[in-house]
Amino acid sequence: MSLKYLAVLALGMVAPAAAQDSYKIEKRNEGPPAGLAAGVKGTLEAQGYRVVDPEGKPLVDLWLRKGAPASGKPSGPKAAVLFPILTEGELIGAARFVAEGHDYRDQTIAPGVYTLRYGLQPVNGDHLGVSVNRDYLLLLPAAKDTEAADLPRKRLEERSAEAVGTTHPGVLILLPAPEKPSSGPSMVNDQALNTWGAVVSLPLEIKGEAGPVPLPMQLVVVGAKTD
Repeated sequence: MSLKYLAVLALGMVAPAAAQDSYKIEKRNEGPPAGLAAGVKGTLEAQGYRVVDPEGKPLVDLWLRKGAPASGKPSGPKAAVLFPILTEGELIGAARFVAEGHDYRDQTIAPGVYTLRYGLQPVNGDHLGVSVNRDYLLLLPAAKDTEAADLPRKRLEERSAEAVGTTHPGVLILLPAPEKPSSGPSMVNDQALNTWGAVVSLPLEIKGEAGPVPLPMQLVVVGAKTD
């Protein structure tokens, strides 16, 4: 195998895909959906995002929080945690699955409206090798998550399990954003993990800052851990 071939192959593994079979993301001038409680809806941005499949059909709509509380400015990962400035259980946004989806455990996500809360993978033997980092967004049924206040872990996990109808929370893994993210939202294909991630910028509310501070992150909406 030639060195030239290896170089091309390596490039294809890390570069965002732009082929015709790509998932795409677009901005939408649509406010948060009616299925959200007023206490949650009022915390979200007025503009959302839509992820469409390779055939152009909508998969999921996303809305982010106007200002997610953070303990400080983005400072990089700490051990296996990508976003140590966020608090477990805090509201990050909302999602409306237009079509059936699957979480990172390949659990079925039925069409409907969900809240998205930040969570950390437990450090125990049950989760070894599931992912390199511990950061996830957990899906909760919008009808049962009516306030923006942080949720304790037990309630967070119980309500998230209801979102997918199993005994395990419904989780969308968070991955690092590209080192040089594009100016707007984009989709990234990780061929090694076989995932598609929506790269968006979460506005952070930080004490002492005059306005929101952006935190780029990659939310995997397609692809599951299979081994």
